[in-house]
Amino acid sequence: MGIVLFILMNLAVMASIYLTIFLIEVFFGIRIDQSTTSGLLILSFIVGFSGALISLFLSKWMAKTHMGVEIIETPSNETEAWLVETVHKLAKEAGIGMPEVGIFEGPPNAFATGWNKNDSLVAVSTSLFDMMSPQEIEGVLAHEISHIKHGDMVTMTLLQGVLNTFVFFLSRLLANILAPKDEEGNVSPMAYMGISFALEMVLTVFATMLAMWFSRYREYKADAGAVRLDGPQGIYYALAKLGQIPKEQVALPSDMKAFGIVGFMDLFSSHPPIEKRLENIKKVAVEMGYKI
Repeated sequence: MGIVLFILMNLAVMASIYLTIFLIEVFFGIRIDQSTTSGLLILSFIVGFSGALISLFLSKWMAKTHMGVEIIETPSNETEAWLVETVHKLAKEAGIGMPEVGIFEGPPNAFATGWNKNDSLVAVSTSLFDMMSPQEIEGVLAHEISHIKHGDMVTMTLLQGVLNTFVFFLSRLLANILAPKDEEGNVSPMAYMGISFALEMVLTVFATMLAMWFSRYREYKADAGAVRLDGPQGIYYALAKLGQIPKEQVALPSDMKAFGIVGFMDLFSSHPPIEKRLENIKKVAVEMGYKI
């Protein structure tokens, strides 16, 4: 299923790029010539934002399909009723629309996604209920609701679009300068493609590091938001418990890691170390007059 989703996503991105270029030429009379700087910049913008925006708008569908999330339309037991009621309560306190609420089979984790704060999804793994108290799960839910309130999904999409744009633009601009030319000044096509591809790989590494730095920053904000919504006890002890579990037992699939409650630290990690998050929660709690 993951391969099918990957193929469909790439087809959707390519289709959107060609459609956008066609519409620009038809309605605005602008022919995008990537041999010019302005034309390359326009094309880079289209390429950079197409994938990011499509991922955002399809994020709920992809999460439901890839993670096997079952949406709770009508609660079938007390646990599901409590989950829906708690999400509803936190969403109301946060001033956002009621998210869809779902459960999935998987490692102890939770995530939020959606293209705007009034059309979102909060999903919790069934295994989270096996290891946490209601207070701790409520803290996790407050963290996810905080992500939605802050518009983190949209912000990450815009950042990714900007980064994609500059990676595409700079790799081809520099390739045009560095690639060997014939006597008439024409760039060697094969050399241009090879250099631009190599530069794109290198620049993507640095772009990913920047995107993950921002993702770690937003995790601190979501933890602080959870404290403001629900107090520090739930989110603090929930993270402390998750920190005791080997990382391979709580990791979400690679394309969902940035949306989860927990991850692990390096330059390419979407989440800060749990120890630093706990310190941050203590700091925010003290500032708000809590004892923890």
